[in-house]
Amino acid sequence: MKISLPDADIEYIENFYSINEATALFDIFQQHLLWRQDDIRMFGKTVKIPRLQAWYGDNHLRYRYSNMTLTAQPWATSLLALKSRISDYCHHDFNAVLANLYRSENDSVGWHSDNEPELGKTPTIASLSFGAEREFQLKHISTKTKESIMLAPGSLLVMRGNTQNSWQHCLPKRTAKIAPRINLTFRKIIT
Repeated sequence: MKISLPDADIEYIENFYSINEATALFDIFQQHLLWRQDDIRMFGKTVKIPRLQAWYGDNHLRYRYSNMTLTAQPWATSLLALKSRISDYCHHDFNAVLANLYRSENDSVGWHSDNEPELGKTPTIASLSFGAEREFQLKHISTKTKESIMLAPGSLLVMRGNTQNSWQHCLPKRTAKIAPRINLTFRKIIT
């Protein structure tokens, strides 16, 4: 289903993978991806990123964000089938994926746009969710209008066109207990 927001092209498919498939994939990814917790500089201090991440892709692709450079691990077999299905669905040749593991309600990602130069001027980002349902928030850069979408396990959120230039997004911390969640964001790095 299309999400109707100004200056955005966003599509949400709640059951892109069935609950059984999503549960099995969550277990595989949680156990077998090469998770790491990097440092980030915020407000003049070095702190741990409040989540675990893993970066996979073609030919050791590099991705730079927040003064960090990630070098892609070779594709895990478990990710290749997803990449193929997502690329076919989106009609887009993804060549990398950023995996994030939100271990609890305390893990998060702050407001940002996926607008790094190596993603191109109007990137397509395809985001798969596994594990606990979490609230994904969007904020228009100019008007400050806010929207939110509950991302279900097995769901696919696709952001295309001018979305990253007009909107920021985040996954906020929460006070209520939340089980772990894995998010896979497929991208095309332009070299």
